[in-house]
Amino acid sequence: MDWSSVGNRIRKQREFIGYTREQFAELLEVTPKFCSDIELGVKGMSVPTLCKISEILRLSTDYILFGTQSRQETPPLFHMLQSCPPEKRVYAESILKNFLLAVEHPRT
Repeated sequence: MDWSSVGNRIRKQREFIGYTREQFAELLEVTPKFCSDIELGVKGMSVPTLCKISEILRLSTDYILFGTQSRQETPPLFHMLQSCPPEKRVYAESILKNFLLAVEHPRT
């Protein structure tokens, strides 16, 4: 098991979602030092901790451990939208539409 690569995948997703290490540790109910050790590949983790990381970061355990995703796995953005309260999704949709319009038709 390449714990350094495992930790790197966890760190990248944590940063992508926008959690600080301290916020992530609080959600995971561990110390920030333990999170740091996992992300640096210094320590491994228990199966329950792996499952909790998977849930918090919206990643499959296969991806966390091996870097592989199934073809049917949904992208992180989809999971983020699903976790958004239904009454707030209209705002997320509006932001995404505006972003895509800006990318397609940049102002010069």
